[in-house]
Amino acid sequence: MKTLNIGVIGAGGISDVHFHAYAKNEQANIYAISDLNELRAKEKADKYGAQKVYTDYHELLADPVVDAVSVCTWNNLHAPIVIDALHAGKNVLVEKPLCTTLEDAYKIQEAVKKTGKILQVGFVRRFGENTQLLKKFIDNGDFGEIYYAKASCIRRLGNPGGWFADKERSGGGPLIDIGVHVIDLCWYLMGRPKVKSVSGNTYNQLGNRANVKHLSFYKAADYDSEKNTVEDMANAVIRFENGASLMVDVSFTLHAKKDEITAKIYGDKGGAEIEPELFIVSEKHDTILNISPQVDNATFDFEIGFQNEINAFVDSCLNGTPVISPVEDGVEIMKILTGIYESSEKGCEIQFTPVAAN
Repeated sequence: MKTLNIGVIGAGGISDVHFHAYAKNEQANIYAISDLNELRAKEKADKYGAQKVYTDYHELLADPVVDAVSVCTWNNLHAPIVIDALHAGKNVLVEKPLCTTLEDAYKIQEAVKKTGKILQVGFVRRFGENTQLLKKFIDNGDFGEIYYAKASCIRRLGNPGGWFADKERSGGGPLIDIGVHVIDLCWYLMGRPKVKSVSGNTYNQLGNRANVKHLSFYKAADYDSEKNTVEDMANAVIRFENGASLMVDVSFTLHAKKDEITAKIYGDKGGAEIEPELFIVSEKHDTILNISPQVDNATFDFEIGFQNEINAFVDSCLNGTPVISPVEDGVEIMKILTGIYESSEKGCEIQFTPVAAN
């Protein structure tokens, strides 16, 4: 049985789900870990049985035993590490977002083209069981032409602080951190149409609300109650070249009654909700039908989704199976994210020039 030797770059919180999923894949071997914090890297190496520990990721990439890497660092480090890894001959799984600027996204795409290596973007919700089930209905034409989708990911009190709240390292706030998940989920189910224009707004009215008592929330390891340079919330209307549109709103902090996540798609033959749980609306014999599929997981299961994502990456590396979330998709999502920020900053709609087919 073929084995893939894995190097993980960045041993922070998100790396644990990568480590856990690799550990459960019989064809993956967690071989090396790199982190600026040597103690943290050694702790993860002891926990997951990695043979090598590095504080400089260049040394990990120079190790000929490493076949592939997971990049789990701050967002602003994604582009240089991914490009270095590709040119070092490694296949790459990079956490979302692909990077923080559209310019860097194109540079990564060019590196993939030049090296011929595999790059998988960590759009983990594509790998959820409910997503894949719904996609079967879509691919078989049960919803007809999907022309509209809407998504929300609202936190009342959920600014993690730390690097998440530092725009220089994160690239932005809830839009680029959690909004990317629901935007990509809808866009993927809509058939990945090319973006035509974006009109967006961002707001920074509340800050991280460290003063709030009696309601707990996740805090990053380097949480600082004062530091916050990212938006509180964002909203946008995204138009696509095929005439479809997507409406989205997301927040780290908002005077809302409750946290919520929703993702809905609408076609000319039917519609569906993928979050908060899988639900289908259709028509038959001049009657509107509400359909609740009988499934084990009607909503996204975090552990299963990550396991499926890691399994797919290992399979692509070892067997050449097509990547479900390739670099081209990462670039298109970066167009949307950066377009929303630019639209908010300039106070106008941002247009994208159609790319002629080769």
